[in-house]
Amino acid sequence: MGLRGAKGIESRFTRYVEGLVSVIGHADRAGPLRDYCTGLVMPVERKSVEPMAAITAPGRTAAQHQSLLHFIGQGAWSDAAVLGKVREMVLPQIERHGPIEALIIDDTSFPKQGRHSVGVAHQYCGQLGKQANCQVAVSLSVANHAASLPVAYRLYLPKVWAADQSRRHKVGVPEEVSFKTKPEIALEHIRWAHEIGLPGDLVLLDAGYGNDSKLRTSITELEKVYVAGIQPQTLVWAPGTRHSGAPKKGRDAPDAISVKEVALALRAKAWRTIAWREGTNEFLSSRFARVRVHVASKHERRTKPAKEWLLIEWPEGEDEPTKYWLSTLPQNISFRDLVDAAKLRWRIERDYEELKQEVGLGHFEGRGWRGFHHHATMCIAAYGFLISERETIPPSGSRSAALFPKLAVPSGYRPRGSSVAA
Repeated sequence: MGLRGAKGIESRFTRYVEGLVSVIGHADRAGPLRDYCTGLVMPVERKSVEPMAAITAPGRTAAQHQSLLHFIGQGAWSDAAVLGKVREMVLPQIERHGPIEALIIDDTSFPKQGRHSVGVAHQYCGQLGKQANCQVAVSLSVANHAASLPVAYRLYLPKVWAADQSRRHKVGVPEEVSFKTKPEIALEHIRWAHEIGLPGDLVLLDAGYGNDSKLRTSITELEKVYVAGIQPQTLVWAPGTRHSGAPKKGRDAPDAISVKEVALALRAKAWRTIAWREGTNEFLSSRFARVRVHVASKHERRTKPAKEWLLIEWPEGEDEPTKYWLSTLPQNISFRDLVDAAKLRWRIERDYEELKQEVGLGHFEGRGWRGFHHHATMCIAAYGFLISERETIPPSGSRSAALFPKLAVPSGYRPRGSSVAA
């Protein structure tokens, strides 16, 4: 990229940050906000406060460290206001490639040592693929096939934290924050999106959320449709099966069978190889089947549950089906479009990969509630700028490294927490 292009990017970055400054409150927050965002998009190995202070103010690192630490850990600015401004500036860039197609619910985890950082508990850590000490945050993103952007983000507070007043006080958990399950936080995100009129009538969920029948029913009540991952043991009434309505609490659904049983009973001609889009140009394919079923859910409020699509993926060479989805998309949707909608959820995985690798979402080293969410908000803001600039950056280069020339760092500096730290 030539100098003219680099200067153009820097001027656009300045205008972007000025947009964020307009909702940040006090004028003395403008400098730290600009420097924090700059640190997040620079090619720094560790994007916590100390190394970002060194790279954004190498001549006064100690004072810059204190400034950024106060801004992110104690600053009384609104995450909602900043995220709202990010939406205002970035969504038009995403929608240049087409309208928003879906709202995507997911969570991300951050392995943590010790027990003092807010929300840390021994729980399932998706990053490690096992139970471990970690924090977990639940997010909502808006997406089309070209890009996606997180628009809501909240830390999951386990019961042991929610009930411990001493620990809550030490890390500044607001009094109004009570224990909520991850699906309950997800539903709050979706209701909020519905109330403010965010685009996207399709909600995409993985099995960790899609298996919650109450969440699926609530999405339907908001007059949205979904494609929800489910577990193989989910009960349904297969086509042609007579049933007496939704099961009552504490009682099994008569004549219902698992979706895995449905899949294994399908004839060979039910399976088709379908290709779907991943990104704007790349196509992948696998083997799928789809059938109309009634879901045996105690949260179903109608005497006769409505029919839904059961979509099943069984790749060639696998001993059994690998993925299952339920969907309330229209009965007349094409097979290919149903698969494409289910697979659009890949965007959230790309989000988190880039948020963690490019802008340091998991690098926050503070312990407080406010700092955890402020850091995430700044990371989403920086990521929003990268999305806006994506077409100007060579595809073979690092998105963040291509934005600005590398700044000078004090000789011999080693950021705490990096792999080269003493």
